[in-house]
Amino acid sequence: MSTLLTEDLGRVRILTLNRPDKRNALNTELTRALLEGLRAADAAQGVACVLLTGAGKGFCAGADLAEFKDLVPEKQHLVEERAELTMQLHLAFSRMAKPVITAINGAAMGGGAGLAIAGDLAVMAEGAQLGYPETRHGIVAAIVMANLVRQVGRKLAFELVSLGEPLSSRRAMETGLVNRVVPDAEVLPEALALAEKLCELKPQAIQATKQLFHEVADLPLEEALRRGREANKRMRGVNANLRSPNANLRSFDKA
Repeated sequence: MSTLLTEDLGRVRILTLNRPDKRNALNTELTRALLEGLRAADAAQGVACVLLTGAGKGFCAGADLAEFKDLVPEKQHLVEERAELTMQLHLAFSRMAKPVITAINGAAMGGGAGLAIAGDLAVMAEGAQLGYPETRHGIVAAIVMANLVRQVGRKLAFELVSLGEPLSSRRAMETGLVNRVVPDAEVLPEALALAEKLCELKPQAIQATKQLFHEVADLPLEEALRRGREANKRMRGVNANLRSPNANLRSFDKA
């Protein structure tokens, strides 16, 4: 059975982590399949939005600790390959042109918490929790830390990665880590409703918005405004040419 399920509902592609007996823990196979699945969805012409969720009662338990026995200094090539794969997975969300919604249907821990907040929008089940328990296993929430510190205040981010105590769904929403908290049974329908709203918008506008959003997030104000100015000019050019059947709708990619 595939570790990643793929289903298209209209213009929404649903990617489901499918290791429910392991709480969808990320082994190398699933990590690689998810990275390839995200890239394929971004390239698919009929897909306007991506929705990521987990099979069973959990969203994702993080890295599969069963693989750690092989990730030792004596096998440095395996350590490097896995670290690179994990980094590319978490980088993929911001590099995708299409928006990604995470439907956090259950516990999201460690690398799973990283995936949960890596999307552009997040819907979380009332009964779910989100946390970074790595220090309790004697390791570090290393790659997932970069995105976390960009989304919450420094004090909360350090509390999460040092103490390893999970956040409730309500606390996750209060701190801005997720957009919606709904009853457990409504997570997927709510996420699909958000995805359908995004699908109704012009794809070139969403793509340009997402690209600019990630560009300006960590830039100084003046440089961020310059990027906004250039995006403004590119999009005005796109809108002016929309009536032409030969219009290049990807012209805003040229920066």
